[in-house]
Amino acid sequence: MKFRVTDRGIKWLILLIPTLTIGIWEEVRHAFLLPYLSIELGNLLAPVIVLVVTLTLVRGLFARLEQSQEALQRERSLSAALEEREQLARELHDGIAQSLFLLAVKLDRLDRTAAEGEAQVREQSGELRETVRVIDDDLRQAIANLRLPPSPAEPAWVVSLRELLGDTAGVIEAQAEFRWTIPDDELSGKEKVELHACLREALINVRKHAKATRMLVIGESDRSGGFRWAVEDDGVGFAGDPLSAHERFGLRMVRDRSQRMGWTFKAERRGDWTVVEITKPGGETK
Repeated sequence: MKFRVTDRGIKWLILLIPTLTIGIWEEVRHAFLLPYLSIELGNLLAPVIVLVVTLTLVRGLFARLEQSQEALQRERSLSAALEEREQLARELHDGIAQSLFLLAVKLDRLDRTAAEGEAQVREQSGELRETVRVIDDDLRQAIANLRLPPSPAEPAWVVSLRELLGDTAGVIEAQAEFRWTIPDDELSGKEKVELHACLREALINVRKHAKATRMLVIGESDRSGGFRWAVEDDGVGFAGDPLSAHERFGLRMVRDRSQRMGWTFKAERRGDWTVVEITKPGGETK
């Protein structure tokens, strides 16, 4: 049976070994070595012996204690990352459920308008097919992202943001840049979930409508509890009010999510770039 010393036991050994060493040395010296060693030489050898024991036994115990603490920290980090990924998975499920609800509403509308004309039926059928495609894309992307292990360099949920951008850029063959400087502890779990969902919807909008060659995702902290989140692209931009077009329900979902969180939402052209932006003022509670 293999004996394993706990971290607490290692700490006690680190404290006791030098004391026991000097005690044992003094006992041996007085019992056996006094005829051979002078008191001065014995006193000189005492710290040398303690140093040798410390460099051999105690140093090894320190190394084991450090390894144990590092392993514990890695386990805690992995546990936190898995909890975040589970939370994100639930949110992705909720997003798909919303799309399915919208699909059911459109099916009911299709039934009511079937007798009113073939053109309206074709329009409704096109919307239904588009909704089904979005659901399929969301589901495939969610499964692919959550199968990947968490990265030790970034929180798991930030890794999933980067992957969303990379997947979208790969589909439309655009250059992508990811700038994320919001400290992880400045966002609550709910805020992370909402920002992930908003990014997914904004990127779907870029993929469907923008015809962009460059894309940029930004997350900036104002160091007082607020932040700026933005998705920017150099595509064709909006024709009129982007929130009034019937095919832009993804942007309306981003707006509605932002409003429920008390954030400010904007979707506009700035020079040659289209910007979808969410801001949270600093000094507010999460």
